[in-house]
Amino acid sequence: MGACPAAPKCVSSDENRPAHKVSPFEIVVPAAEAWRIVRSLVSDLPRTQIVTATSDYIHAECSSRIFGFIDDLELHLRASQGIIAVRSVARLGYSDLGVNRRRVERLRALLRGRGVIK
Repeated sequence: MGACPAAPKCVSSDENRPAHKVSPFEIVVPAAEAWRIVRSLVSDLPRTQIVTATSDYIHAECSSRIFGFIDDLELHLRASQGIIAVRSVARLGYSDLGVNRRRVERLRALLRGRGVIK
């Protein structure tokens, strides 16, 4: 997963800059089970298509409701650390108006609701 650009259109658990920082997902179930559920939940997100999915990485494209702009959602299972790193970034424009942070936090809430993460 790449670094976030300077513009306010990206959040990542690998970032240190407060404006871009989100916490990783801390898994509380076996990694394989968590990853299966993550993949299912991501595929069910509105206007989202999984482009790449491996045993430890997911890249999905999320299109905006009105103009169809594409954002990139990336998740990286780091089983040895007990986390799933996450990054969500708008491809175009300067600001995402908080869309990517809300997407990540919505996914976090779904995973918590399923008992997958803390």
